[in-house]
Amino acid sequence: MRKEITVTAEPRATRGKNEARRLRVRGLAPGVLYGSQRDAVPISLNPKEVQKILHSNTGHNTIFNLSVQGLEDTPAMIVDWQNDPVRENLLHVDLKRIDLTQRIRVKVRVQTTGEPKGVKIQGGLLEIVNREIDIECLPDEIPELYTVDVTELMIGQHMRSKDIPLGGSVKLVSLPDQVIAHVVALKAEEEAAPAAEGAAAATPAEPEVIKKGKKEEEGEAEAKPAAEEKGKKK
Repeated sequence: MRKEITVTAEPRATRGKNEARRLRVRGLAPGVLYGSQRDAVPISLNPKEVQKILHSNTGHNTIFNLSVQGLEDTPAMIVDWQNDPVRENLLHVDLKRIDLTQRIRVKVRVQTTGEPKGVKIQGGLLEIVNREIDIECLPDEIPELYTVDVTELMIGQHMRSKDIPLGGSVKLVSLPDQVIAHVVALKAEEEAAPAAEGAAAATPAEPEVIKKGKKEEEGEAEAKPAAEEKGKKK
């Protein structure tokens, strides 16, 4: 999505770790601009302006104006970036020139709305499988996000990429059957059923033990009169 934002940058004459350290001391971050079949240009820019774009609603899909001092002004997008794992400050950023007349591929966030009937009525669980889809469209038609209603989902039903209404010149690039969200039965309930069946199957074993004990008692009772009769004969 195109925004009326202008980020200024300076061309860099040198590269390397030492140059990157000097830039950070000045409060700048190194980067590179490429694309549109033109040469790549090493640049430096204000990391706060980049972070502000990344944390906006449109995030890395934001198309903004990049002004490289003394070289060019061009629409651009953030395609890759690296943050310090501890301080979380911007270490490097890759920017791409954007031709507003050419279709591009981007990832767009997908969020769900509503409480599925499979959760509310059947006691299931809503699982989010994918939070983004890949699409192709003109730069000015990149949506901020897609919202899908999962209210009608029952246990065992899915919301897939192909179920999302795209609109405009947007074309789905992700696999149509890619699952976005589905409702599943709780595992505790699934495990309880086999356990109950196993307990029921084990129950008939008890009468067998009782029956066997009864036969032993009857055998002992028959043996006792025979022993007494034998004693009398003696």
